[in-house]
Amino acid sequence: MFILFLEENMQAIMETIFDSLYLPTVIILGFMMIKKAKGQKQFLLYGIMAVTLGFGDSFHLIPRSAALLTTGLENHVAALGIGKWITSVTMTVFYVLLYHVWRERYGITGKKQVTAAVYILAALRIALCFMPQNAWTSPDAPLSWAIYRNLPFTALGIIIIALFYKSARENNDTAFSKLWLTIVLSFGFYIPVVLFSDAFPLVGILMIPKTCAYVWTVVIGFQALRKNDQGKRIRQVA
Repeated sequence: MFILFLEENMQAIMETIFDSLYLPTVIILGFMMIKKAKGQKQFLLYGIMAVTLGFGDSFHLIPRSAALLTTGLENHVAALGIGKWITSVTMTVFYVLLYHVWRERYGITGKKQVTAAVYILAALRIALCFMPQNAWTSPDAPLSWAIYRNLPFTALGIIIIALFYKSARENNDTAFSKLWLTIVLSFGFYIPVVLFSDAFPLVGILMIPKTCAYVWTVVIGFQALRKNDQGKRIRQVA
């Protein structure tokens, strides 16, 4: 009987265990960074970014776990949809904060065009998330609008990837040398879920490695703060 219960509820059990580890981890690490930043703005921003990630994801992951452990996802469509909507907005804020981490860490001044691009893409993404055509609370939310709202989000991610890749290499910044890769991985796992999870539900399992990539992002910042690697800002090479 117990084995049968495990087989029938394996997804619910595994996702709940994973989420119960993930959410407290990123939130606690975020608050620790905020507390220990001590005037280092890059780490203060990083901590706020981690807390935003954790609290934002909780609006989606907690209702999802509750649904899996009770009457199933199909009976909690509205709660799950609202959670996804909130998470979509907070993830956009996450990348805007990460952009400002880049500016602080490498002592960037100017670059008004890059800043404008980041804010325009973020604003467009959030505006698209608020469109009623997304049908967040419907069981038949259109794939087309999932694609529309993720186009500016993906473009924003590409900008952040390019900025950290270039600056870390130019400044021999070993602590942040892999940060660009964590973002590449997160989008690499996320995009197939957006495109194919409705037709092939098993694709949704890619959200677990996507989340692990975000944990890696947070850990990179936390380890840099702990080691106080050159503690202050890294000056951009001319």
